[in-house]
Amino acid sequence: MKVKYFAWVRERVGKTEEMVEPPASVRTVDDLMAWLARRDESYAHAFAHVKPDAMIAGAREIAFFPPMTGG
Repeated sequence: MKVKYFAWVRERVGKTEEMVEPPASVRTVDDLMAWLARRDESYAHAFAHVKPDAMIAGAREIAFFPPMTGG
């Protein structure tokens, strides 16, 4: 699965994207965030505003966008 990071999320994790192969137990965004955070604590800080219960089964690509403000 390809995981993409944007804006300050990208800055916090230090990369624009990466290919990952999470274990079968990773079924939701929350599971994915927890799995990534166990690999490196910079992920934990980057995922503060993500809806963790979204299902990811069958996803080939996940993108994390931080909350945006209009102007």
